[in-house]
Amino acid sequence: MGRSYPQILAEEAGFTTFGNLNMEALICRPEVRDMCADGRCGRYGTCWSCPPACGTIEENAQMMKQYQRGILLQTTAAMEDDFDYEAIKEGEQRHKKSFCEMVDRMRTVYPECLPLGAGTCTICAQCTYPDAPCRFPSRRFSSMEACGLLVSDVCEKSGIPYNHGKQTITFVSCILY
Repeated sequence: MGRSYPQILAEEAGFTTFGNLNMEALICRPEVRDMCADGRCGRYGTCWSCPPACGTIEENAQMMKQYQRGILLQTTAAMEDDFDYEAIKEGEQRHKKSFCEMVDRMRTVYPECLPLGAGTCTICAQCTYPDAPCRFPSRRFSSMEACGLLVSDVCEKSGIPYNHGKQTITFVSCILY
């Protein structure tokens, strides 16, 4: 069986690992959203793509149920040690760049696709939330975690490793279509 269009795009975009997303693995968990509220990344209540602005757990679950397929996308970066901040930032930037390019290309064939990224939106240096509408609502996307998804579980249930070995960091996104 040949590769799907999203798989071809993922390879061209340079993702380290990619594969079909098990749609049954998309379980929106309140405890993941609670991690956002606890301030793990510091973006809760500060931007349109993060909770609570990105919708409730129930709203996100309903939104995801509208899609029949998805692709899981990973970028893995090697680190010199567990505190190799430079490698972490470089891996994150590479992943976000590849992801944004792939989302743009996916939208030419699947205009209603739902991209769920790794980490918070970084389109604007300063988000307008909550004082004004988002400047780029058609380009903005929430993270998998913001939607309540436990990323390691989604990877495992999709048959794609989450951990790629010692001194690596992996960034994970998906696109539903």
